[in-house]
Amino acid sequence: MGVVLPVFFALFAALSNALATVLQRRAALTVPQSKGFRFGLVLDLLKRPVWIAGILAVIAAGVGQAAALATGALVLVQPLFVLELPLALLIASLVARRRLPGALWLAVAGVVAGLGVALAAASPAGNRTHVPIDRWIPALAVCAAVVAALAAAGLRRPPGRARAGCLGAATAVCYALTAALMKHSVYVLTEGGIGAFLTTWQTYAFGATGICALLLLEHAMQGGPLVASQPALTLGDAGISVALGVVLYEEHLRAGWWVLPQVLGVALVCAGVVALARAGTGAP
Repeated sequence: MGVVLPVFFALFAALSNALATVLQRRAALTVPQSKGFRFGLVLDLLKRPVWIAGILAVIAAGVGQAAALATGALVLVQPLFVLELPLALLIASLVARRRLPGALWLAVAGVVAGLGVALAAASPAGNRTHVPIDRWIPALAVCAAVVAALAAAGLRRPPGRARAGCLGAATAVCYALTAALMKHSVYVLTEGGIGAFLTTWQTYAFGATGICALLLLEHAMQGGPLVASQPALTLGDAGISVALGVVLYEEHLRAGWWVLPQVLGVALVCAGVVALARAGTGAP
């Protein structure tokens, strides 16, 4: 049960996020494009029912993610969100009523198999609940600097793969940091109740980073094709989350000869993601 519950909740959240991604992209393509970052984009999107449906899916994903983080390690939960990419492309094909090519199905199988091998070999462990402030400060500073650099680089480029990729990567950093902060807040909620939850700074920090992620995601969805932004988002989220889990929560992965199947699994995931990006160029 120590692994089953967080995996179940994480898979539910990944599916919800994949659905949200497809719906939000469809909505983002119906509003005027912006050359820079503008908060008015959200006001335009609020008039689109499909975007509202996407936000509801985001909320469902947030609930599932919170439940997963409350019951499992960050290094176990967040890598499962790599499945958002194949799920998003599968959902997009269903919405567009297009048949998936065989290469795309093979890539999906590669991502799923690689993720399974990597996680089984890594056997993520550790579930520390308290992180001292002297660990949070450098983590927050580094993440903020990376997000600012990626967002600036993306917004300087014209609409296309490079713009979507940079903004997708910036979104990934925000998502990973949001998860790390949320993990602490969920623990506070379960241990101290709503009063403690509302008085810990991590609660407001994960809310702020979550809003930043939402704004960046909308610009990434509008800035280029799904197959450019989604790989950067899903792989970046998984990788950065593992790093934050190790650095902040002192979670750990198996070492020794177990590193070899971990590397092979990660390589298979990356190969599958690249193949999805190439084979899925016609996906909406």
